[in-house]
Amino acid sequence: MAQPLSKSIATVSISGSLAEKLEAVAAVGFDAVEIFENDLLTFDGSPAEIRYLAESLGLKIVCFQPFRDFEAMPEPRRTRNLDRAERKFDVMEALGTDLLLVCSNISPDAIDDDARAAADLAERAERAAKRGLRVGFEALAWGRNINRWRHAWRIVQAASHPSLGLILDSFHTLAPGDDLIGLDQVPAEKVFFVQIADAPKLSMDVLSWSRHFRNFPGQGSLPVDGFVRDVVAAGYRGPLSLEVFNDEFRAAPARLMARDGLRSLLLTEAGAGVTILPEPPRFDGVEFLEFAVDDASGRRLSEGLRSLGFHYIGRHRSKSVDLFRQGQVNLILNSEPDSAAAEHFLFHGPSVCAMAFRVDDAGRAVRRAEALLCPEWRERTGPGERQIPALRGPDGTLIYLVEPAPSGETIYDVDFDLFDTQPPEALTTTIDHVAQALPVGRMDNFVLFYRALFDFRAEQLWEIPDAMGLVRSRAMVSEGDRVRLPLNISESRETTTGRFLTTFSGAGVQHIALDSADIHHTVAQLTARGARFLPIPANYYDDIAARWDLPDEQIAALRAHNLLFDRDGSGDFLHAYTDPFDDRFFFEIVQRIGGYQQFGAANAAIRMAAQAARRTTRRSIAGANETG
Repeated sequence: MAQPLSKSIATVSISGSLAEKLEAVAAVGFDAVEIFENDLLTFDGSPAEIRYLAESLGLKIVCFQPFRDFEAMPEPRRTRNLDRAERKFDVMEALGTDLLLVCSNISPDAIDDDARAAADLAERAERAAKRGLRVGFEALAWGRNINRWRHAWRIVQAASHPSLGLILDSFHTLAPGDDLIGLDQVPAEKVFFVQIADAPKLSMDVLSWSRHFRNFPGQGSLPVDGFVRDVVAAGYRGPLSLEVFNDEFRAAPARLMARDGLRSLLLTEAGAGVTILPEPPRFDGVEFLEFAVDDASGRRLSEGLRSLGFHYIGRHRSKSVDLFRQGQVNLILNSEPDSAAAEHFLFHGPSVCAMAFRVDDAGRAVRRAEALLCPEWRERTGPGERQIPALRGPDGTLIYLVEPAPSGETIYDVDFDLFDTQPPEALTTTIDHVAQALPVGRMDNFVLFYRALFDFRAEQLWEIPDAMGLVRSRAMVSEGDRVRLPLNISESRETTTGRFLTTFSGAGVQHIALDSADIHHTVAQLTARGARFLPIPANYYDDIAARWDLPDEQIAALRAHNLLFDRDGSGDFLHAYTDPFDDRFFFEIVQRIGGYQQFGAANAAIRMAAQAARRTTRRSIAGANETG
């Protein structure tokens, strides 16, 4: 097992002024930074002051970049480039860094002559050497004549200067479909620097892809772990440095992005076999969901839960907390003052403030989380109350980790006074999935959190049309599919997702899906108890009758219960939605038939349109009542 590598990040990767970027990078634990030229140009101070600031924060400046359009230019631009390089060397000396990144030429005037490119780089390296500096040459994926790392290495070899080396970048290698085969033939000391970035799979020109859609390792689809494994196997022991161009990242809080960046490097380093992280826990479903309420909203939500078949089965021994249960579904209503739930309610109103996952080893899960920059959260406990390990999610929601007790005693046996009444037949049995609505620009943040800490896999990204905009949805799913968390995001404030965020004042659980073994029976029984389900337009049933060739009696049964229908290669999916609670979150009843693996995304546009129509109807009724 190799020693951990130094961790660095290019200042272009996060938002803020240069001083704010350096402070954020240092605060989360990076070792070093690359100073991007634009950050230097906009800094109100000298390069020496940047050096002092970085050193005072414990950061090393490992690279200054980029120097563009240098090699193989015709005169007089060649001479001007060499003069320009001297001025950059002056800056580097003041910054206290010895490495300059030169990226391959993209100018249409560049001469396609490897010997000329090697001669230019050799001369530049000689000038750098006289100052104790080095030059690293990187092949841009869209370089005019040099756009692959092997070609760049041939140029470096031909230049044959000890102060000239190769810079590798995972995006420029992997995005065009290249690999590092042959890197083991490059002397390790000639690989001066390695830059890391991931990216989603997109069909667009590589320049636009790179400039706007790079992301941190673990957030995209490129085989970055394998890239790092090959680099280390070839003998590289220098820094791993993030270089990410992403419009959303540059609009997000600097410390949030810096923490995600370092987390991604720690995860990638372990994935490459350089270090070892504690194994992720094995999951066995959702143990409970906890709602933050006050007395009034708690009473209303209790009534709503009873209409959905839940039974009030216990009261916390020392806190204002109530337990409702149906089958294996436990829902907790927390109105305890001076608690994390009370703080959550203050900011968000009645809402889900915590999720609990059943895991095989909570201690191991916490150790992994702490190694990935997510400390354990400890809630105040009452007399005799069991301390449940917890983490804070990216939106502040608490994530409890519940493991089986050796004695078989549950957390409810310890913490609650349970009533003796035997709950009747359960109409729903488990929590199928929990959908979260996210603010704009936070999808990658949540994907990395669940992937890094819990090894959840990211499912296909769906783009769903809402009547008022577009919603993007991606589910994070545990191994074995016992925990499923669809993540929804929308740039429009008027979509169903956007309206939730406005009402909720931030990210949170938007809907909870409950599994039923017989959804027709369940919905009929819940309707009789007073549950209100979302009406589905008649045209929808005409469409699915033709699309899926369903028999008339099945269509009639679906229509009678406002059920939606979907099918994939493994099975069928039936689902129905309740009206929202206080125009916030809502419930979904689902039945998976066969091996259906999805979430009914094909019906999401129908659901969102029906919800919009329902809101319009309610507003009309409210307006009529006011005028009456």
